[in-house]
Formats: sequence, structure tokens, C-alpha cells
Amino acid sequence: MTLQPAHRRIATITVGMALLIVFLVAGMTFKVPYVALSGGPTVNTLGDQNGKPVVSVSDAVDPHPKGHLNLTTVSLHDQMTLFQALGMWLSSDYELEPRELYYPPDQSVEQVQQQNVAQMSSSEANATAAALNYLHKPTTLGVDDVAPKGPSAGKLKQFDRIVSVNGVDVPDPKAVVEVLSKLKPGETIEVVVQRGNARLTEQIKLGERPDDKSRPYLGVTFTTMAEDPNMNITYNVGDIGGPSAGTMLTLSIIDQMTPGDLSAGKFVAGTGTIKPDGTVGPIGGITHKIKAARDAGATVFLVPAENCAAATSDTPDGIELVKIDTLTSAVQSLDSLDDPKATRPSCS
Repeated sequence: MTLQPAHRRIATITVGMALLIVFLVAGMTFKVPYVALSGGPTVNTLGDQNGKPVVSVSDAVDPHPKGHLNLTTVSLHDQMTLFQALGMWLSSDYELEPRELYYPPDQSVEQVQQQNVAQMSSSEANATAAALNYLHKPTTLGVDDVAPKGPSAGKLKQFDRIVSVNGVDVPDPKAVVEVLSKLKPGETIEVVVQRGNARLTEQIKLGERPDDKSRPYLGVTFTTMAEDPNMNITYNVGDIGGPSAGTMLTLSIIDQMTPGDLSAGKFVAGTGTIKPDGTVGPIGGITHKIKAARDAGATVFLVPAENCAAATSDTPDGIELVKIDTLTSAVQSLDSLDDPKATRPSCS
């Protein structure tokens, strides 16, 4: 049977509407295997967050320096629908990347988040070590956290300086691991700590590691601390993860432990990993971080040297890109900000 022209038009419209509905439903529900990157929050490391200092240094020379030394972040948008991804792809504020680069197929979202938290914790420890080394302050191994129900609960406390474990000097976590590797769960060890002005000796019965019951468990997270028991450094960065805040956290410590203001009245932002020896390392999402910083009011941005090429590919107006490769170069550039005739290493 041959359809009449009117019937053919109705059939064509019906099929077209059905396809349109399928497309709309798919576009609004189908999740694409991509994530979108954009500029995230900037946080002043000299300021407060949720009523607490972002970086706190007890016994600081200048505990309340003025100005801005902002760490910068990248926001990651996941679980996007097809339409959301298309909208972000068309926008200059977002960059699409394959999801597997940020969420490997063999890892859960929770595992990735835990890794980001661990990277931030390591970044904080490196920031402390880098600042103290730069200022030529002696360092020691200290207690960062004690598991509430672990073997050391009630025995060791945050900010304890570890003097020795079973009579062995332990300058770093590896030394503690080496001592524990010769022991078994259930054995009792002697831990000598410096707590404030008091030196204490604690007897601690080792537990079993949650992931391997044959290995001993102390239930303590260690970190680098100032040898001076009156100098404690703490961080309050909120939900920010990853290692890229290290350089700006370090500069905040130095600013508080030295007279004057490193920012010299400028709105300074930046990024970069930090090593205990002061080496500044590259990070991801540099263009997004620079744009977010400029939108927040920054006029100077500290860029890791290895990120300079990418940074100059899309630089907003009104912001100076200062190239840094070490903590020393960063401080020297900041020291020159109040001199209108000074020149600084530039990415341009």
C-alpha cells in the first residue's frame, strides 16, 4: 500500500520527533568519558578559612603579615552528560580531558580522593621542611597525627618530637620503619619524645597493621618539624587536595617567620610543588589557575619554570608572570616587588 503525501509527512514528522526525543534523552542522561577543567578557588595563605588561619606558625616573628600570597586550584567537573560536555567544550572557561587521566580504570573515586588527600599532607610536610631549611632552622622528626584507637593513643601526642625508638636515633620516618621491621606485633617498644620543655619516655605495645597482621603497627603519622619545641606549624586548607599548593604554603611560613611583608602590598598568587631542598616543580592546569587568580584580583603570578610555555599560551591582561624554579628565586622576586625599577625572571 502506497502512503498518501499527507500520511508520508505525518510519518516523517513522527519518526523525526521520536529521534529528537531519543537524542534529547541521551544528551541529558548519557555520561561522557571526559572531565572538564576550570579555574578553582584561590585561597590566601596569609588569611583565615572557616575561622582558622590557613597557615599558623606558633612563636612567629610576624604572625599577621599583610597582603596576599594566594594558592590556586583547578576545579574538576566529572560525570557530565553529553549536553553538559558540549556546553563546556564550546566555552573558553573549560578544558575537556579524558576521564581516565584523572580517574584510572583500576581505581575507585574514593581511592583517587584518598591519594589527593595524601598528596596534600605530603605537600604540607615538604612546605614545613623547605621553609625551615631556607631559614636555616634545625629540623627533627615529629608526630603529626595519632590514630584514636591505635597502640600510641594516650601515649604520644601531636607535636611530640621523636628523640629515639628503642634506643635508636630516628631522624626520619624511614629510620622508624627500619626499627619496626625487626619487631613483631605484641612486642613493647620504648619511645623517647620531647613534649614542650619536658622529655618523656613511653612504653608502647605494638599492634598489627590493618593491611598485614604479621607486621607491627605504631599508629602514628610522622612529619618534619622544627627542632625548637616552641615552634609548631599547622595548616587549614580545607578540602583542597594534591601537591600543587606547596610553594605558596612555604612562602606563607617564611613571611610569618621574617619581618616585613613578602607581597609588598601586591596581590600575589602562584602555584608549584615544593621539595624539602626548595626545588619548585611543575603542576597541571596552569592557564586555568592564572585566569582564576586574575579574576580574584591578582596582579603577580608565580609560575614554575617548567610551566612557563603553557602559561604564556593564554595569559589574561593585567597580570605579571614571574618564573620561579627554587624557593630562593621566588623570595628574591617577591623582595623586588616594592622596587618599580626592578626586573624579575619572566615567562614572556
